[in-house]
Amino acid sequence: MRLIGHRGARNEAPENTLGGFKHIIALGLKAVEFDVRLLQDQQLAVIHDDNFKRTSGLDQTLAMSSSYHLAHTDNRVGWDHWPQPEPTPLFSEVLALIAHFEHIEVEIKAVNDEQQANLIARQLHQALEGWQDRVILTSFDLKVLEALKSQNSPFRRGLLVELPLGDAIIPIAKQLGCSRIGLRDSFTTQDLIEKIHFEQLQCSIWTVNNIERARQLASWKVDGLITDVPSQMIAAQIPGCYL
Repeated sequence: MRLIGHRGARNEAPENTLGGFKHIIALGLKAVEFDVRLLQDQQLAVIHDDNFKRTSGLDQTLAMSSSYHLAHTDNRVGWDHWPQPEPTPLFSEVLALIAHFEHIEVEIKAVNDEQQANLIARQLHQALEGWQDRVILTSFDLKVLEALKSQNSPFRRGLLVELPLGDAIIPIAKQLGCSRIGLRDSFTTQDLIEKIHFEQLQCSIWTVNNIERARQLASWKVDGLITDVPSQMIAAQIPGCYL
């Protein structure tokens, strides 16, 4: 079971920031999950929400922002003790920082229509040339996964699921050409994991911050554990869990 930092290390550092990614590098992690959105100027930004407000206090949407605006944000809301400003990073800046990572789950956030889905897919393909062996493109948005499929994406794909749909998710994932399913922890069962593996698919579980639950998931042989508290998981020395 590979340990994967959630948005870097969401409970240990400002999420989706260069500082947060440097934090998990210092811990020795070689796997990360983070979010990507398309800006007005068609540049890719690493941020979860469609507005800067929650993390930086700036009430402005991503759709109305360009890469110029990113440098004027500071994602330290709730992190008063964090020593340096943390502007919203460009996707390219994050890639440069984690060039040595072995496993990267890039969550493509929901888009408005098929045109946007195709656009962000093309932008990601261009930005990620040469990263095919390490990157998995994931999304909750079926439009995005359909766009990746229609473009014959060279990247592995992952279907993210936050509703308790049971094994009904498996044929959906296979139809979309996904090799991985990302499951919400609260409805993950051993039976479901076994059915996913029987279909030769992999799975990542999010977001797991409880040590005993992590031990249980490791015993079920899940493929990836996405956590906000990687330092605690490392300290717990969970059998079968690796960086």
